[in-house]
Amino acid sequence: MKQVYLDNAATTQLRPEVVSRMTEVLSNVPGNPSSTHSYGRSAKSLIETARKNIAKQLNVTAAEIIFTSGGTEADNLAIHSCVRDLDVKRIITTGIEHHAVVYIVDYCRDKYGIEVKYVKLKECGTPDYYHLEQLLQESDKKTLVSLMHINNEIGNRLDIERVGGLCRKYKALFHSDCVQSIGHYEMDLAELPVDFTAVSAHKFHGPKGVGFAFIRKGTGLKPLILGGSQERGIRAGTESVHNIVGMDLAMQLAYENLEKDRAYIKDLKDYFKNSLEAKIDGVKFNGKCADGDNSTYTLLNVCLPCPVEKAAMLLFTLDLKGIACSKGSACQSGSQKGSHVLSQILNEEDLDKPSLRFSFSIYNTKEELDYVVDVLKEYLDTANN
Repeated sequence: MKQVYLDNAATTQLRPEVVSRMTEVLSNVPGNPSSTHSYGRSAKSLIETARKNIAKQLNVTAAEIIFTSGGTEADNLAIHSCVRDLDVKRIITTGIEHHAVVYIVDYCRDKYGIEVKYVKLKECGTPDYYHLEQLLQESDKKTLVSLMHINNEIGNRLDIERVGGLCRKYKALFHSDCVQSIGHYEMDLAELPVDFTAVSAHKFHGPKGVGFAFIRKGTGLKPLILGGSQERGIRAGTESVHNIVGMDLAMQLAYENLEKDRAYIKDLKDYFKNSLEAKIDGVKFNGKCADGDNSTYTLLNVCLPCPVEKAAMLLFTLDLKGIACSKGSACQSGSQKGSHVLSQILNEEDLDKPSLRFSFSIYNTKEELDYVVDVLKEYLDTANN
């Protein structure tokens, strides 16, 4: 059976060079990086070299990079600590953030009684920037704005410079989940007016279970995990040396090959979109994912013309045919709930139709996409007859 992996927004395949480097570290660097003997110093050196490399790529200081277990921990660290320790009394966000943000915001509202305001969304899912400014204007409470850079389900790109500028104007802190953007876009965090970001290595062909938070110096953020003094006291726990080294190399390779890889993946996305439109009448694209200027080049969220009673079996059928994609965020896998993102931007008629997220990488081919389109067409032709 043909195997086609089109769920790269959930996780990506490790680059072979990354596997080799991680294996080398696992085999040859046994020390705890907090130990003072030579074994520990060797491990610590690898971590600090990785930190410096990542910081240089993003044009920040090494002290502003804090290694975590991934994007979820980094999001929680920033938002929870802002409320608990930095006297934030108000959070402005949207209803289509990643659940790593949605749930910690809900927690802070319920536990600490903070005020939560939601930016209105345009029909396509883009935040209304004028409404954001109104929300910033209407209160003197210390405020945190949390808006993701690229939506993980519909691919919309936030105007992060504009949002950051508004936050600076009204003296609000700004957190942005950049899990779907760092490794895919050049980002100068020294120039971008953002205070906190979350990053996850497995979105750019690095290992799972490791990421980092960018925490702008001077913000005074305090730890959530207490114990040792690792990560400058912001995140206790023995660092995963091989994963951090793997993330460092994966990021280096991502940016060294960025232009070439982006052109290749964008060509795949455009080819897939055009093929779907040519062969499937009534296909739609959710959010701004089909808008090249306002969405990421890495994914398409596709609404397919299918009777309600046949929609539930579509994802299962694709899986049987060896095709991996997603009906939403992979973090919801196993859940029977619909997408909280699509529920806010689609009308009832389109909500009843199956919507699937297809996301692409350098390891995909047009031949694979042809196979997927043929499988979809065959299923829909049968379902609609």
